[in-house]
Amino acid sequence: MKIVRDYQFVADANKGATVAIGNFDGVHYGHQAVIKLAREAVPDAPLGVLTFEPHPREYFAPDAPAFRLMNAEARATRLRKLGVDVLYELQFNTQLAELTPEAFAANVISQGLGLCHVVVGEDFCFGKNRAGDVNDLKRFGSQMGFGVTVAELITSPSGAVSSTAIRTALNEGDPRRAAEMLGHWHRIEGEVISGEQRGRVLGYPTANMSIDGLHPPKYGVYAVLVDVLDGPHAGSYHGASSIGVRPMFGENRANLETFLFDFKGDLYGSTVSIALVDYLRPEEKFDSLEALITQMDADCARARAILSAL
Repeated sequence: MKIVRDYQFVADANKGATVAIGNFDGVHYGHQAVIKLAREAVPDAPLGVLTFEPHPREYFAPDAPAFRLMNAEARATRLRKLGVDVLYELQFNTQLAELTPEAFAANVISQGLGLCHVVVGEDFCFGKNRAGDVNDLKRFGSQMGFGVTVAELITSPSGAVSSTAIRTALNEGDPRRAAEMLGHWHRIEGEVISGEQRGRVLGYPTANMSIDGLHPPKYGVYAVLVDVLDGPHAGSYHGASSIGVRPMFGENRANLETFLFDFKGDLYGSTVSIALVDYLRPEEKFDSLEALITQMDADCARARAILSAL
């Protein structure tokens, strides 16, 4: 998959695509439906996704609480698995934010990227102050020579599929309901970083990851599937993860710690993808390390049973 980040300098080989447009946070069923329609609209054209980095919401409200379900790298990984040929990951900046709807259609879609067809959700808005809607996009497409398809809202057994609904499920400690809307397990992807190495002392060495910039799921312990994406230990594993601020040790910065079952090795610097399967229990502060270890034994036994049944 090619990644293009500047619409003003696009090689001819990366033009002429049929493209799904949106933020694609989570790449949920609704996003997948838009991408499928883009593939079907012009089957012989390269399949692309047009999105923005940072997310426009982050750009306009940089100090607001973190809301993203996935970082740019995890989004690219998921889109690659869906068979996307070109990811147009445009830098969202003042220049782009100030484009009127007509200027966006002309400068970005038509002239800059040279797209042949675009697919958007029915609630799609674009241009300065989100002034353009799908009817405007259709009109510009007719004038500028690109096709437009509008995708209907997708529903799941849990209701309307949206990133907001998925965040709600994760807030409530219900990753399976989130997965119903995502079409895949909710994953947190990132580099394994150095921690306090307390887990080694407790007999549970963990792979530590930052969740800065991401919407935090409900704090607590989860049964997880682990994919090590690179390095000598690349592969798939089962495990248990703790998300939170580690009240037992007086920490206050949330992170993700994962114990991989039946694993020995060093994962520092490796990129790891953690899939949340089931919420086991909330964070707790124990009276002693012995009590904590006893609970961790029980957590891991329960996680093993859950994961072996998948």
